[in-house]
Amino acid sequence: VQLQASGGGLVQSGGSLTLSCAASGRFLDVYDMGWYRQTPGKQRELVASITTGGRTSYADSFRSRFTISRDAKSTVYLHMNNLKPEDTAVYYCKGSIRPGLSQTVYDYWGQGTQVTVSS
Repeated sequence: VQLQASGGGLVQSGGSLTLSCAASGRFLDVYDMGWYRQTPGKQRELVASITTGGRTSYADSFRSRFTISRDAKSTVYLHMNNLKPEDTAVYYCKGSIRPGLSQTVYDYWGQGTQVTVSS
């Protein structure tokens, strides 16, 4: 099972980006999915999460500008608006996934995608 994140890049302050993250491989179910971000020297922090039923949760800092969504069962998106230089970070997706032939749910991380916001 793998999570593949994409959509990062360089954007000017005030601009928008949409990140996507798709699960691939053999899996039975994908449960909660989420986005985190990390800057050098800091811990990885939660940005937003979404359940299989579409219930969303946001860290307060991102609630007004970011929107998380998911398409079908195994792809999650992060729509980011009004980006600021302090949003510059590596963004990681995470998914709680039950691999094929397993009764256990594991957390998988994507490889990270760099978002750089210029002032």
